[in-house]
Amino acid sequence: MSVITVFNGLFSEAGVVVKRVVDATGYRLVTDQEIVAEAAKLSGLSEDKMARAFQAKGSVFNAFSHEKERAVAWLRFAMAKKLMDQDKLLFSGFASQLSAPEIDHILKVCLVSEMKERLAVAERTEGFAEKHALKLIHKDDSDRAAWVESLKGVNDPWSKALYDIIVPVGTSGVDRSVDLIVEQLANEAVQVTDASRTKVADFLLAAKVGTVLATEGHNVLVAAKDKNVTLTINKHVLMLERLERELADIVSAVDGVDSVETLVGKGFHQTDIYRKMDFDIPSKVLLVDDEREFVQTLSERLMMRDMGSAVVYDGESALNLVQEDEPEVMILDLKMPGIDGIEVLRRVKSDHPNIQVIILTGHGSEKDRQICMELGAFAYLHKPVDIDILSETLKAANEKVQGIK
Repeated sequence: MSVITVFNGLFSEAGVVVKRVVDATGYRLVTDQEIVAEAAKLSGLSEDKMARAFQAKGSVFNAFSHEKERAVAWLRFAMAKKLMDQDKLLFSGFASQLSAPEIDHILKVCLVSEMKERLAVAERTEGFAEKHALKLIHKDDSDRAAWVESLKGVNDPWSKALYDIIVPVGTSGVDRSVDLIVEQLANEAVQVTDASRTKVADFLLAAKVGTVLATEGHNVLVAAKDKNVTLTINKHVLMLERLERELADIVSAVDGVDSVETLVGKGFHQTDIYRKMDFDIPSKVLLVDDEREFVQTLSERLMMRDMGSAVVYDGESALNLVQEDEPEVMILDLKMPGIDGIEVLRRVKSDHPNIQVIILTGHGSEKDRQICMELGAFAYLHKPVDIDILSETLKAANEKVQGIK
């Protein structure tokens, strides 16, 4: 049987339409939550990290951690496994964009309404005022646009090129929208064939290879056809042949792969540098210090050692970033205006005990050291600090983080 994928705009009555399509066809609904849960189970990563991949606002650490790319690899694999093992499925949500466009028996549907119609639905169904509804719609549209662009390279999430059918629910009405989708299921173009099943198998193999590469810290585009895998490198790398050999060695060992080809993509000659994720080196280090020149220089020196870092200049900003984008290791000054370092340490270890906090101060006393260690600090260092000593301390903290995961 054909598969349906539904992508939608917020307040376009997609929930009602999808439910009625499911009732009319007997298809099983697969939500984003189900794909996220399955991907988390397969990868060992948290569901929160998986779901964060759908957000437009990326992690400040992502250039080094590749967290979003790793999440996408596992989400794609989770979807591919379902496509391979089951039929009569309707994928609704962000995950609907994960499938390979060449799989013919997937009916790709977009449900969206004009803004005035979406605002009317928001008021009628949720009681939202126009200003609040607009804010929610713009945020959701931004997330969806960023998601589609990252997967498809298209900056318009409602582009006709992405779908077999775009249904304007606001003008068509729910009943007619349902009828249009059900009618299209009978279209010969979306019927299952041997060729389309082979494309699902290719998609599954490519997704599997993607997770293997992500686990090894690599991020390249993967395609497969008849057990032959093509890897496309889209960022500049100094030792290209060495990277190609490493990638080929990893992928050749994957069960089901007969051959591996590496290519250079369109983005290879841009300024972005290819970075392999090194799990032995911390990639999510938050530096908290009100001495701006010092902390910016320290961040640059850590980046030269391939450690991903972000900088904030006060305790309140540190606590806000921890809530939005949890670092793995924090380097924290004690004497800062507003919320001081000891209070930041206390709150961080209370709410996020897995974050390892290294105190780096030029003014702390022995009593401060005792308090910090009792609160759970990983280490207590004094300024000025030897960069090699700090680097080794960071690596030791990272080892503890990796051991907790």
